[in-house]
Amino acid sequence: MTPIAAGALLALASAVAFGLTTPVIAWAGRDLGPLTTAALLYAGAASAAGAMRLRARAGGGSLHRRDLPRILGIAIAGAAVAPTFLAWGLARAGAMAGSLVLNLEAVLTVLLAWAIYRESLGRRVLLAVVLMAGGGAVLALDVSARSSGGLLGALAVAAATLGWAIDNTLTRPLADRDPLQVIAAKGALGATITGTIAVFRGEPMPALWSVGVLLLCGATGYGVSLRLYLLAQRRMGAARTGSVFALAPFVGAAIAFALGDRTASLWTAGAAACFAVGVYLHVSEQHRHEHIHEPADHEHAHRHDDGHHDHTHVPEVVGEHTHVHHHDRVAHSHDHAPDLHHEHSH
Repeated sequence: MTPIAAGALLALASAVAFGLTTPVIAWAGRDLGPLTTAALLYAGAASAAGAMRLRARAGGGSLHRRDLPRILGIAIAGAAVAPTFLAWGLARAGAMAGSLVLNLEAVLTVLLAWAIYRESLGRRVLLAVVLMAGGGAVLALDVSARSSGGLLGALAVAAATLGWAIDNTLTRPLADRDPLQVIAAKGALGATITGTIAVFRGEPMPALWSVGVLLLCGATGYGVSLRLYLLAQRRMGAARTGSVFALAPFVGAAIAFALGDRTASLWTAGAAACFAVGVYLHVSEQHRHEHIHEPADHEHAHRHDDGHHDHTHVPEVVGEHTHVHHHDRVAHSHDHAPDLHHEHSH
């Protein structure tokens, strides 16, 4: 399996886990303040990371003190600002439209990854971005035609996607770290920030059932999903992972429709078609050429059958494991993506 295909499958699984929770959050958080909703979601994510850590061995290097500013930025953008805007926007735009607007996260992530990390974008990826951006614009116009409140809600969800796109971009240099440590730190900080502000603002206390539902949504859609997302990002970079993750809004929209949201129109269907074609163009991408790896020493999770790690152990280690290791200079050609070992320019 090529790195892009493996990363795409992980990103698709992440998208399903996240997409399933969006309409449930709209339902369970309808009588709560947005900050309270955000705090419960990321408390659930941090709890899930802690539980998974008890059963799973390290999936990468440990976080370092120098990572703290980046973790803080991720927590503010992705675990405080973004979910707060999402909760506020879903209450006004509705689960169907709100779910589909989340597609803009893929577009913004691709653009930020290109601008900051210079990840290569082929014609297929660029066409996918154009289609998704067009679908988002059509959807915003459709929602605004029905109500001004719906437009404000859609804009709030769009703001949430920008927060998560910034989060995705800031997370990329942490792709070789243990994802469970990243999730636990991000979730704990995000829940603390939003929960503290919610208390000072006097947001209503949630009912016990809504606490349970939102914690479960956080564990699934923001804990397990984020772990899969980080593993995908490790294999194929920020831009391509963000683009494949665009499946998530379709899952959310389908669940919303099944739960009785019938606000979809022909324009909504057209926007969904644009997003679907964009996802297909990206998942079907292949990338191969002659490239050079310069000598390097680093620590991350790796296997000895991936074509890049041929060092030996005594006794021999089978499967994925983590330790500091050295790479000699090598030139070769194979299918690859802009992951930890393929950050070369084009």
